[in-house]
Amino acid sequence: MTDKRKNWTKEEVFELYNKPLLQLVFEAAKVHRENHDPQEVQVSTLLSIKTGGCPEDCGYCPQAARYHTDIEKNDLMSVQTVKAQALRAKSSGSSRVCMGAAWRNVKEGADFDQVLEMVRTVRDLDMEVCCTLGMLTQDQARRLSDAGLYAYNHNLDTSEEHYKKVISTRGYEDRIETIGNARKAGLTVCSGGIIGMGETPEDRAAMLVTLSCLNPYPESVPINALVAVEGTPMEDQEQIPIWDMVRMVATTRIVLPKTTVRLSAGRTQMSDEGQALCFMSGAGSIFAGDKLLTTPNPDINKDMELFNILGLTPQKAYKKGDKPEVNENYKNSCTNDKNEKWSRPAHTIEANVKATISAKEKRKLNHKL
Repeated sequence: MTDKRKNWTKEEVFELYNKPLLQLVFEAAKVHRENHDPQEVQVSTLLSIKTGGCPEDCGYCPQAARYHTDIEKNDLMSVQTVKAQALRAKSSGSSRVCMGAAWRNVKEGADFDQVLEMVRTVRDLDMEVCCTLGMLTQDQARRLSDAGLYAYNHNLDTSEEHYKKVISTRGYEDRIETIGNARKAGLTVCSGGIIGMGETPEDRAAMLVTLSCLNPYPESVPINALVAVEGTPMEDQEQIPIWDMVRMVATTRIVLPKTTVRLSAGRTQMSDEGQALCFMSGAGSIFAGDKLLTTPNPDINKDMELFNILGLTPQKAYKKGDKPEVNENYKNSCTNDKNEKWSRPAHTIEANVKATISAKEKRKLNHKL
């Protein structure tokens, strides 16, 4: 990042977020045009390479093993399957593949070695490669970088204060440390959050302040709208209005002028007009494909129709950074930080406990039937 940084306060960002909507959109649009090509939007594909069975208790996530959801669990994909999916995505206009595994943290062994080969394989297709694998050590980040990884995704999810009401099995500081480990390995960072989890506008402002204080701040920031999934603690959360998404995109654009704002989960609930306002306000990326890990996503043909209407074109790979070189050292096992410990906060979240108990009861009932 080479732009002049502003030391934002939560009060300043909150005031910005609450500006009259059209004024906020206008200001964000100006910032967007000063720092990005407003006619280009990166199309990315999010691929779940290992689905379900996660030991965490994230209140929004259907992949948590403790909750009773209808997702189909899958073991780690093969390298060839990932390559075929990446080629399909590339032919549809995607320039980036983000591979996600439902892990708490990266563990050394055959599975991680297989992920490294996936990274190398997709990178060789001239596509940007991003991974979201949970918490990782500095040496693991180094191996991913050596394999050709372009970006690492690790979302903050929300403000540090509200985080304690959403997740109890990992600490906020671990997320910051993982981002730091990715940075030390020379990776670009993708980190954002989810709105609609019962947080306040002040929480949204606080999350953006935390992101802005990272030095450098993330090259890309996903803005997700909660997709409430039956069986999770947040199954009854009401859908947030499109205006909240527009405000969040616009505020992110102004606070983090150089970042790519990624319009992420929840697009199936948005009208074309709502998405158009998000693009005008500074969104520079969408995720394409049938699903975002486990939740529905618009059809790529529908996205391309909207692009044509709005005069948008898909961005080419590595438009904002050089293609990583491959260092064969990625094949060498980690030796210097295998014993790194991640925190396990001691507090409990009533809604998460209730959903876990409900899941156990449903499994017992299904077993009897």
